[in-house]
Amino acid sequence: MMKPARLLKFPPDFLWGAATSAYQIEGAWNEDGKGASIWDTFCRQPGKIYRGQTGETAVDHYHRYKEDAALMAELGLKAYRFSIAWTRVQPEGSGRVNQKGLDFYSTLIDELLQRGIQPVPTLFHYDLPQALQDAGGWPQRETALRFAEYAGLVGRALGDRVPYWITHNEPFVTAMAGYFSGEHAPGIQDPLQALRATHHLLLSHGLAVQALRAAVPESAQIGIALNLSPVHPASDEKNDQMAAAAFDAVLNRAFLEPIFLGQYPLQLVAMLGPLFPEVSQEDLTTIAQPLDFLGVNYYSRAVVRHDPNFPLIQAAQVMPPGREYSMMWEIYPEGLYELLTRVWQDYRPKRVFITENGVPVPDDLDADGQVRDERRVRYLRAHLVQTHRALEAGVPLIGYLVWSLLDNFEWALGYRMRFGLTFVDFETQQRTIKQSGRWFAGVIAQNGVEDDA
Repeated sequence: MMKPARLLKFPPDFLWGAATSAYQIEGAWNEDGKGASIWDTFCRQPGKIYRGQTGETAVDHYHRYKEDAALMAELGLKAYRFSIAWTRVQPEGSGRVNQKGLDFYSTLIDELLQRGIQPVPTLFHYDLPQALQDAGGWPQRETALRFAEYAGLVGRALGDRVPYWITHNEPFVTAMAGYFSGEHAPGIQDPLQALRATHHLLLSHGLAVQALRAAVPESAQIGIALNLSPVHPASDEKNDQMAAAAFDAVLNRAFLEPIFLGQYPLQLVAMLGPLFPEVSQEDLTTIAQPLDFLGVNYYSRAVVRHDPNFPLIQAAQVMPPGREYSMMWEIYPEGLYELLTRVWQDYRPKRVFITENGVPVPDDLDADGQVRDERRVRYLRAHLVQTHRALEAGVPLIGYLVWSLLDNFEWALGYRMRFGLTFVDFETQQRTIKQSGRWFAGVIAQNGVEDDA
């Protein structure tokens, strides 16, 4: 006889929600005074994006935001994380302010608040103004100064109604996919530029925190969203263990330690040698601004082996056999608990916010118009069980946001990967809440998840 599932209850004020980003959903890429971003440019380069797809229309959220806010309300969301397109606000990345762009986000925020949904805007989610890239992009210190100005003006315009602010989404990806591997915009492959971009992204975060503190009410909570993963060696061999430590230094510690400890990992500095940029104590102090929360984006762990052919760190990820995989990663729910408890023990953030967690599934409409994405339901349930476990271990978690509210443009992978709680027909833009969306609405309604393990 099977045991009945146990309901794991969450704190009464726990923030259940979903996340998106501007370029992935908004469309309207050149409407109402918006300037060009590096993704507008990158998507036009042959061979960069799956089937040459772009975010020029995406899922047309710019015109359908009221419909999407109604979807959020139907799901019972308590919070909605979105990003602000810098080029809607400042088309050239500095100077002139585009009021129509600011007005869009102001109206969106009002729509959310009217429905009892807390807005959680992210100031930067990969889409650097092309004008700033033309001047050198994130490898240039000047870009960090422009970002702080942008943060201040957005804070002054919208801060009276925004309870949570996120400076950056995944600076690791911005720097490494954009300037090291070249898989993301602007498509540069240069280790030195990637390292300089890393430092200036972190510096811009610290400067933006200062600018926001001066612009928004004292009650506003300010944080950053980092993509973090536990890093495991592929074997017990010493070389693999050293490779895993090196990979962890680049992926996790290179961001956590400057932000929370005011220093770069000594291992990283030694490993990169003369490539590592000169960093002043003043910069490190700026980066280590006190934060109200740490945003954690978690999808899977990293399993790493020694690889002498990989530049600089001599480490490469591998796919362990015998595990369940999504379309992109190993499914490893236990890693979320491991990660959350490690971050809490090592860095003691005031609060922790799971700002992204989700899985791509090859969804489609069944004959009756339903989307039965049982794999996504299983994935989310398993990760919420681990989230609750972390809460019980003392991690000060304040919320959990599913990636993503809607199927959308998944960067270099185009529209091939569907992450949404809501299915989008990309031809007609019709939205259909999936089985996972209905299931998540039930989780929110009962403020808990059933552990059927």
